[in-house]
Amino acid sequence: MAAKEKKAPSYSEAAGRLEEILHKIEEGQVDIDELSGLVEEAAALVQLCRGKIQAAEAKVKTITEQLERDAPEEIDDDAT
Repeated sequence: MAAKEKKAPSYSEAAGRLEEILHKIEEGQVDIDELSGLVEEAAALVQLCRGKIQAAEAKVKTITEQLERDAPEEIDDDAT
């Protein structure tokens, strides 16, 4: 049986981890041997966050387009 797949972090979790990595690097708390691994992790987290943002934007666009199609024609303000 295959090992459990690791669940992708939420956007908030990924952004939080990016903040942790950035803080560690900025504070000089990273050994040079650890740096490349953290940079790789950060790059993967950035890609994950970008993907989640793009997916959310696409979903919002789809929903707003659907609402615009389904909305009744607006009443002409001049027709009084």
